[in-house]
Amino acid sequence: MAEPLTLYLAAPRGFCAGVDRAIKIVEMALEKWGAPVYVRHEIVHNRYVVDGLKAKGAVFVEELSDCPPDRPVVFSAHGVPKSVPAEAEDRNILYVDATCPLVSKVHREAERHFRNGLQMVMIGHAGHPEVIGTMGQLPPGAVLLVETPADIATLAPADPGRLAYITQTTLSVDDTAEVVAALRACFPAIVGPHKEDICYATTNRQEAVKAMASKVDALLVIGAPNSSNSQRLVEVGHRAGCAYAQLVQRAAEIDWRALEGARAVGITAGASAPEVLVEEVVAAFRARYEVTEKLVETAQENIEFKVPRILRTLVA
Repeated sequence: MAEPLTLYLAAPRGFCAGVDRAIKIVEMALEKWGAPVYVRHEIVHNRYVVDGLKAKGAVFVEELSDCPPDRPVVFSAHGVPKSVPAEAEDRNILYVDATCPLVSKVHREAERHFRNGLQMVMIGHAGHPEVIGTMGQLPPGAVLLVETPADIATLAPADPGRLAYITQTTLSVDDTAEVVAALRACFPAIVGPHKEDICYATTNRQEAVKAMASKVDALLVIGAPNSSNSQRLVEVGHRAGCAYAQLVQRAAEIDWRALEGARAVGITAGASAPEVLVEEVVAAFRARYEVTEKLVETAQENIEFKVPRILRTLVA
């Protein structure tokens, strides 16, 4: 007889409104213009999603230089530097920008502060596409990047009294609060965003993990290794007391030996992981255990973002 196991399922989990919109943009572009449609960078950080769009005719490239001038190109949900749409216009390439509106909000904040004569400090992970895109909204050198409180000691702003900060939208809420506190301690006049830059979906998914952490022996986060918000969920789980918190892309990656003896396991999914992968993982547990499912719901999400106007009228 199978051993009993309680699966705690986080809610909210999985796709956020920005990811849902970005995938829809690629699908609608394929419907409107036919294949191939080029996509600069992974539209969202999830291999299953990317492979599914490839099968429909999307071609993923890293740079605009890899795109022919006679086919449409979609910019990923993470956002791009201003130089990318400028290059597309120079080459007469038709493009659709799938940047998440909440990332675009951070771009506008940075531009507003810059116009007001403030130098920007960005809290984020070096090399992440969102960070590259956000820093690329302003001239080189206008944005200083910090990842941890320790980085603040090496900051050399042009005028310490004329600073503003912005953040990547997918960071750990608690870690970011520590960096902000250190920034304010060092630069008391620094200006923050009107509304927190970390997006609602990132915050909600982290809160659900915190709520289930005390109930479970182990936590599985379904998501991609290059997904910032998914990696943060693993870190939040550890921080909240989960001795075992692991990122898995698919059910095949579950380390069953590490789960031996567990009586309660938490499951969540990063904002770019589709629900079908959650169902796959739950089915894998049901094949091995006598499963009881319990929902840990900390918020309800009903946000939806419109697709760009160019896609709202599809050709017959």
